[in-house]
Amino acid sequence: MKITLNMKFTKPFINICLVLMLCAGGLQAQKFGFINTQALISEIPEVKEANANLETYKAQLQKKGQAMIQSLQTKYQELERKQQQGEIAPKQLETEAAKLKEEETKIGQFEQTSQQQIVTKSEQLLKPLRDKIQKAIDDVAVENGYQYIFDASLGIILYADDATDVSALVKAKLGL
Repeated sequence: MKITLNMKFTKPFINICLVLMLCAGGLQAQKFGFINTQALISEIPEVKEANANLETYKAQLQKKGQAMIQSLQTKYQELERKQQQGEIAPKQLETEAAKLKEEETKIGQFEQTSQQQIVTKSEQLLKPLRDKIQKAIDDVAVENGYQYIFDASLGIILYADDATDVSALVKAKLGL
């Protein structure tokens, strides 16, 4: 029995098969890797140093804020004592209370400014380190032919073969 192919359907079928083979070949040529940046960051001495500097800076600001609060509390207690002992006129009491309210507002502003300063200091200390790590990852990807490197610390990898872990290569690039 002889099977004849209808040329009208054969040519598109062959074209589809060729496209599928090319796509499959293209996917096989892509190289994927992953890294756990959180684990990497915890091993970098400069990051530890930057975090220690940031903690010192936070402690200085907190100490200053606590001193301001303690001073305000002392002034409130003194004003209350003067009022109870009748050492202060009602008009003067109002004036002093208004001054203390103004000082309280300044403390609130200091707390807000302190938070902004901490964020700024953190960015100032850590951005160069993040850039250095990103450059090392980029270099490893280019040097080893990776098209994609995923971050395992973000939890987006459902499965990864340990052979595709580029952490050791990035550590070597960073000199760790």
